[in-house]
Amino acid sequence: METIDIQLDEGRIQGTLDPRFTPVLDAFIENFKARGELGASIALSLGGRPCVDLWGGHKDSARSEAWEADTVSLVFSVTKAATALCAHHLMHEGAFALHDPVRRIWPEFAQAGKEDATVAMMLNHSVGVPAFREALKPGAYLDWDYMVERLAQEAPFWTPGVRNGYHMMSFGWTVGELVRRASGKSLGTYFKEHFAEPLGLDFAIGLPTKDLPRVAPMVPFKPGPHTPITDFTKALLSDPTSISALSLLNSGGHDSNAPEALAAELGGGGGVSNARSVAKLFAPLAAGGGALFTRDEVARMGAVSAATQQDATLLIPSRFALGFMKSMDNRARPHGAIESCVLSETAFGHVGAGGSLGFADPACDLAFGYTMNAMGAGLLLNDRGQSLVDATYESLGYGSSASGGWLPSA
Repeated sequence: METIDIQLDEGRIQGTLDPRFTPVLDAFIENFKARGELGASIALSLGGRPCVDLWGGHKDSARSEAWEADTVSLVFSVTKAATALCAHHLMHEGAFALHDPVRRIWPEFAQAGKEDATVAMMLNHSVGVPAFREALKPGAYLDWDYMVERLAQEAPFWTPGVRNGYHMMSFGWTVGELVRRASGKSLGTYFKEHFAEPLGLDFAIGLPTKDLPRVAPMVPFKPGPHTPITDFTKALLSDPTSISALSLLNSGGHDSNAPEALAAELGGGGGVSNARSVAKLFAPLAAGGGALFTRDEVARMGAVSAATQQDATLLIPSRFALGFMKSMDNRARPHGAIESCVLSETAFGHVGAGGSLGFADPACDLAFGYTMNAMGAGLLLNDRGQSLVDATYESLGYGSSASGGWLPSA
């Protein structure tokens, strides 16, 4: 491993690197120089051995604080993968099964047309409650009991299981409440005890107050005159009753950067971590399960479980495994560059709003993590995260992603 210490006009890049992955370093540098990166970290491992661990730039938009080795940031929906792993771990322990009716674990959920919902539907975004029709109270996301009660009462937007639509924040309570009911522990506590502590992760669902000084606040994306207007954006602007608008905007005035939001156990998008720990979370999955899961369980959790030509929330073609995203290649669409996340077909993980990413690829024993604080356009990857993924697969000898997923060279 080489020690990296490079001073750019945009900030200092530090860390360690296996020279085999120099293209990843080059892409990371280019993100700062040409793609608007503010502060970020990138890490990956092969066979559990760290190969890339880089960080750089700044924690704040004023560029007054350097991004340090232990800096953390919101990873938004990468948190869904951590939440899903808690549910899969409980299935591994025999607490419930994938196709069990939700009513066996959470009886109150079985009302208003959700009586036949299953655990699998909760995980693959087909259960039908991606949003709330009536306005949420101020501070709703900080009140777990209120949110799960509202979910139980909500009529589904479609018959559970017949289609899928991204459960943007509600996933944290649909799946998180299964974890709480089955284990008797809060989602954040369960994740800490079964994943964060055993794996040595700097990853919290519910950040302790003592760690607040290490957090790089998220800087929202500011649309410009040339920002693509996607179908999702059109729905936000034209129809406040759409699933897209309700999913994003009906939040009770949630401020994701607020200390109380970081402290809340928001399994749909409130996790705080860095690339090093995101990659470490996925490393056992890349290795076939490690001490946590069997190979069959990893194969099941990473297989496509729901796919559609138009996601009911995102309004794009989408593909989901059981709590994870699969490679989504929408590059042929008019604005597909910000509606895609091109991995290999064997990879599974999750994108976070603005562009963060974590995934495992069991075919090459790869675990990958990328975090940042300057959000990009779109809800999937942008050119910063995708460039790092592309450089990683190219470094591993993969030759093309023209098929919709990265393939090894012949």
